[in-house]
Amino acid sequence: MKTNKKPIWTRNFFSVAFVNLIVFITFYALLTTLPIYVIYELNGTEAQAGLVVTVMLLSAILIRPFSGNLLQRFGKRNVLIASTGLFAVTSLGYIWVDQFIPLMILRFIHGFSFAILTTTTSTIATETVPVERKGEGLGYFTMFMNIAIVIGPFIGLTLIQFISFHQLFVILSFFVVISVICALIVNIKNATIPLISQNQRKLSIHDFFEFKALPFSFIISLVAFAYAGILSFISVYAIEIGLERVSGYFFLVFAITMLISRPYLGRLFDQRGPKIVILPSLVMYSIGFLLLAFSQSAWLFLIAAGVIGIGYGSLMPLLLSLATGAVTTSRTGHATATFFTLYDSGVAAGSFILGLMVPLIGFSNLFVFLATFVLVILVSFNFLNNRMKASNIENVHVKNVSG
Repeated sequence: MKTNKKPIWTRNFFSVAFVNLIVFITFYALLTTLPIYVIYELNGTEAQAGLVVTVMLLSAILIRPFSGNLLQRFGKRNVLIASTGLFAVTSLGYIWVDQFIPLMILRFIHGFSFAILTTTTSTIATETVPVERKGEGLGYFTMFMNIAIVIGPFIGLTLIQFISFHQLFVILSFFVVISVICALIVNIKNATIPLISQNQRKLSIHDFFEFKALPFSFIISLVAFAYAGILSFISVYAIEIGLERVSGYFFLVFAITMLISRPYLGRLFDQRGPKIVILPSLVMYSIGFLLLAFSQSAWLFLIAAGVIGIGYGSLMPLLLSLATGAVTTSRTGHATATFFTLYDSGVAAGSFILGLMVPLIGFSNLFVFLATFVLVILVSFNFLNNRMKASNIENVHVKNVSG
């Protein structure tokens, strides 16, 4: 029997996905090289090196709640082009900044453009993919972000072995100029909400957060909290257990297993629903942390990377699909902003709190703790999913009775 599936890979979808790829390559290249730049080029301290990472994340968390309102007021294409342009301009700024305080100011501004831009691309991607293929489509979209986790650090850390930081910043600036061109290719209607009266111009909490998206956004914040243990400490842990020579392959294996599994899991999500995919993914995520806790050999360390890649890899796109699926099209931007605000907050909180725990319990016990923590997430999601399913059945019943 012949089926006519609506296409995912349209011009608009590919363009915003490629914008996202370039933006996240730049983000991760700077994330891994700027601390080195601060310590060895600007003669800064380790604490200052950490601040250049934290300040961008902080500004992103502060501005994201405003992103949904900006998309409604000015239109998605306008905001996409403006935020991509601002991201490009701030990326160019690294070429001329050679002192710590100006660098901090630049990072803070860069965080603003990064947050608005990534919220916009995610919103456009969510609305571009066919509804019946949303899990699969968003899986492909966020796959570009995860590919950047491998490419960005590889480009940054490899290039600074052969060229100066100034030349690295020039190359990254060239990349983001390409992202501006890709943004200009996107062709969507700039639907906006007109300002008719003073009352409509008054801001409320609904201009910053979408409450219908909060349950699944809360789940992703917990997932991100656990993931902060990987982002912040995996390289240090590898050195502690004598596996620094293979630590660079962790995210490579992570990305490969994620890329292989994600399309299948996305289609399964669309066909069978969230529970059949998300619950096993959380189990795999937990097992990955447990394997990591007992890794004393390279092969077990890399197996843990692969298991975490399968488990964590599908959680973000599928939970984003659920969060945006709970709202009307006009509120997709707000739902996306709410989702990523809580995701960023989870990473920031995880980096800080888990950093305090490491000196007290050690890395192995930390990963055992995170394995248990993920099982708590599993129970929370199962409870939430059952509650929402029961609520939907009740609403359908009420409509049938009243009809």
